[in-house]
Amino acid sequence: MITQLKGITENYRERMQRLALFEPLFRLEYKREKDENNQPVDYFGYGLLTLLFFFENMLIRNKKTSIQDLARYLYELNQGEYSLSLEGYEKISRTIVETFRPPSGKRNEKKFYNWETREHETVHYSILKADRADVNTNTQYYKLDEQGLELVFATKEYFTEFQLSINQLVLRKQLEKGEFVGALRQIDEMQIDVESLRNRMMVVKHEIQRNIISDETYERYKQMVEDINARLTRENEEFSELHTFVKETKNRLAYDMNSEKDRKAYELILQIDRELGEVHHIHTMLLKESIDLKTTALNAAQEALYYVGIDSFNFKQEITAPLVSKPLPLVTSKLLIEPFLTIEQSETWSPLVIFSEQRIETQDGVERTTDFDDLSEEALQELENAKFRKLFGDIMNLVLKVMQGRDTITLKEVVDYISEDDSDWLKRRIFYQFWYVMHQRSPITYEKTEDRHESLFEEVLEVVKFQYTCIEVEESQEIITVAERFSIQNMLLRLKVGEQDGV
Repeated sequence: MITQLKGITENYRERMQRLALFEPLFRLEYKREKDENNQPVDYFGYGLLTLLFFFENMLIRNKKTSIQDLARYLYELNQGEYSLSLEGYEKISRTIVETFRPPSGKRNEKKFYNWETREHETVHYSILKADRADVNTNTQYYKLDEQGLELVFATKEYFTEFQLSINQLVLRKQLEKGEFVGALRQIDEMQIDVESLRNRMMVVKHEIQRNIISDETYERYKQMVEDINARLTRENEEFSELHTFVKETKNRLAYDMNSEKDRKAYELILQIDRELGEVHHIHTMLLKESIDLKTTALNAAQEALYYVGIDSFNFKQEITAPLVSKPLPLVTSKLLIEPFLTIEQSETWSPLVIFSEQRIETQDGVERTTDFDDLSEEALQELENAKFRKLFGDIMNLVLKVMQGRDTITLKEVVDYISEDDSDWLKRRIFYQFWYVMHQRSPITYEKTEDRHESLFEEVLEVVKFQYTCIEVEESQEIITVAERFSIQNMLLRLKVGEQDGV
């Protein structure tokens, strides 16, 4: 159990250093100073405002920001909230600056026990640093240090919203550097982010159903849902790119497994591919839910808003009374009642319908089946998807089970085994397509699977990769009648270590 959870203490020092950045704010909160009306001063809030004040001055390129400037800002922002003079705010500003940057000039520090290294350590951090100074007026200017900027960014809302995108970027860097163990942990964090996003979307859905009572509220939630949908779309595109990168890495490692280290790396990339696919699937479901939320939920809320207006509309007072009580011009009366008339409807039929694909059925309602069609390049491309790769891999596993360690086997042996095993494979068309396409593409090797039409056999080659690198299928003259519905020419399947010359 301890071995499985060893990643918990990883980078413990860096995490503690980030937590230490908040300590000056909590030291300010412990101060018990009061204003002239004996009201406690909000030092914690003023500390955060100080960070934002220096950050804003950095954005506008103001390089001369002093304690006096901070005091004037807090004094103007106060507007009677606290009974303090400008001198009082200058004292508060000096206390805050000295907390963020000790008067001794030394950086803030935090001592802690590092559970990763099993040693007592100290981390140093600097929130504010001295900038230039004006000797004539004896004024010192300050600006945010690098870790002060980290503290400001940690309080920004977008930092949480884009956490999944940040994790995607980190995962790509880890894969590029070959840090597969760290990549697996990154995928675990991404799964937590996706689950958190699912919970937030559920909250938004309930809020839409409960809180839309005006057009302004509807527009606000509509914008929120559109933002969620746009972000999920961008993240989904990044997931697709990550899948492509992982697939390329997996194929590259499959060709070079000369050592135990290479084999271990290949096993890790297979696990990464599987777990990334699971997270991507959940995220894709969220994207679908966001589209439903954007259409179904918002439309339902808009209709509910419309019917609320209808219920509060007094037809007798608003329509009947004006029409009956006073004479109105014909045009005015028509305009008054026109919104309540039904919309004109008409049924049309397009002659192009006769060219649509027709489904042929038997008398009992079952779709008629025909002989196998010749698999064209377009058909093979259509078959290239996860469903067929998985089914072909399952059939190959069954063939290896029948072979029992041999290098060759006939299709008839496989059919006889399945008949005795009472399996349903012989009733499924995919079983016969497997042998048909295998014979059509024989020999099948890792090199050939790079072609987009041959990737159908990726799962098949995954099953035999540790012992063989080539699969050959040859036909024989015998015709096997499996059932009333299916018959197929007998074939010989051969597993080889490498493709022979001249084949």
